[in-house]
Amino acid sequence: MRISAKRIGVGVMAAGIFVGAAWSRQAAPPAGAAQDAAAGPVANPVSSTVKGQLGRYGKNIVGAAELMPAEKYGFKPTAEMNTFGHVVIHIAQSNYSLCSKLSGSAAPEVKLADTDGKDKLVAGLKDSFAFCTTVLANADDAKLGEQIPLFGGKMMPRAVAWIALSDGWNDHYGALAVYLRLNGILPPTAQPAGH
Repeated sequence: MRISAKRIGVGVMAAGIFVGAAWSRQAAPPAGAAQDAAAGPVANPVSSTVKGQLGRYGKNIVGAAELMPAEKYGFKPTAEMNTFGHVVIHIAQSNYSLCSKLSGSAAPEVKLADTDGKDKLVAGLKDSFAFCTTVLANADDAKLGEQIPLFGGKMMPRAVAWIALSDGWNDHYGALAVYLRLNGILPPTAQPAGH
């Protein structure tokens, strides 16, 4: 039986969505969420939830990038898909773009390319999560309805950027996990305890 590259790509994407969805259900709620729920409404529920996810997503996405061997950064499951290295670049660029728009802070000028080695790409990825952590520290829900230019300059509510940031981390981690598994490597969230 012959399976087409398109069919494999669809299967990989479906697996990525499944892994990402399963992983997101495991994500711990933001610190104090249970206490806040008992005490009443949570202040800044959107921004505090996404900021609460930042540490876990950053740890696992960077962990996935570190687990993939340097010689596999050019790996792509099918000809139509991005390489592992390109997905890492995309995550870093998304972090800089969305966190800059959410905070109003200018993103640094960072140039990452598909030809860059693993060390440079992992460092760029780490730096993008550090940037988000710093610039989002004081961000809140006060301007969720404010229109800002996103995705090709289209004006959208700031809330879209918060949701896109969280959804992107979930989707991208799922994709990286599939790429790792296709290379016989367990992703960070599937590693044995204490590993």
